[in-house]
Amino acid sequence: MRTYILKRLLLLIPTLIGITLITFFVVQLAPGNPVSRKLQVGEGIKAEAITQDIVEQTKKLYGLDKPIYVRYWIWVKQIATLNFGRSYTDHRPVIQKIEERLPVTLALNIISIFLVYTISIPLGVYSAVKQGDIQDRVITFFLFVLYSIPSFWLAVILIYFLGGGEFWDVFPIYGILSPGAENFPFYKKALDFLWHITLPVICLTYGDLAYLSRYQRGSLLEVLHEDFLRTARAKGLPESKVIFKHALRNALIPIVTIIASILPAAIGGSVIIESIFSIPGIGKLGFEAVLSRDYPVIMAIATISAFLTLAGILISDLAYVLVDPRISFEGRK
Repeated sequence: MRTYILKRLLLLIPTLIGITLITFFVVQLAPGNPVSRKLQVGEGIKAEAITQDIVEQTKKLYGLDKPIYVRYWIWVKQIATLNFGRSYTDHRPVIQKIEERLPVTLALNIISIFLVYTISIPLGVYSAVKQGDIQDRVITFFLFVLYSIPSFWLAVILIYFLGGGEFWDVFPIYGILSPGAENFPFYKKALDFLWHITLPVICLTYGDLAYLSRYQRGSLLEVLHEDFLRTARAKGLPESKVIFKHALRNALIPIVTIIASILPAAIGGSVIIESIFSIPGIGKLGFEAVLSRDYPVIMAIATISAFLTLAGILISDLAYVLVDPRISFEGRK
């Protein structure tokens, strides 16, 4: 196990370097000029009034006057020390901006992931056990309807019906706290936070819940007719023990594979949902950075997401051993 983990960690280094190389050059080749945009939008200068001297001075200020390979080397040295540079929009350290937005995105996605796995796995198991029954058909129809609904459309419908539209004004539709909530007691502040994120969490949860529950159902159905389960039933084991101790453990192996996408999804946030509900998270920060051509912020978010994806794949591989003891990373003699 230790040898396997060491090899995988060493393999992360060239993989991450390759990802940073591709990310850097793709961002640099993207249409749009951060210098011109900064001068026109940030400083309010008209295009015809921008002289070449102003452009060169601005390029020098942001380090864009250097060759692209020099900029890449400087950037790699910076991220090795978790220094992602300064934002082009407000000159603040990028890592500081990410640290401010990260807790909000983490809270939203951790709650969403918890709900997804807590509901979808039992629902998938129940649907598989009741295969062909009316309960299975109702669950299947309901989940397919959920899976087909776009998240932005559901967000608009929830705002219309529950956010003070033409019907009930039950939940707030922007921000994460009420005005003056910083002075609330802890329990009241926590309740206010949960009240604000109810609609966003619903929009983040339902799609993954529908997908994962169907995935769990299909995975369990493949296991239910295996010979070792027939043997377990023939030995007189209760059906609940056959399902949850023997069948489910084997059926969880494909579900563990999905763990690889949890970390980057939890950190990366949702651009659409965070923008619709005006939530100051990482997703909204990345969207704003793309619009303003804020290269340091874009590259920082992309690099962190890539690293978390690689870490998630490693955790997923290691989790196989916990789910199925027959899996081993040690070489066979």
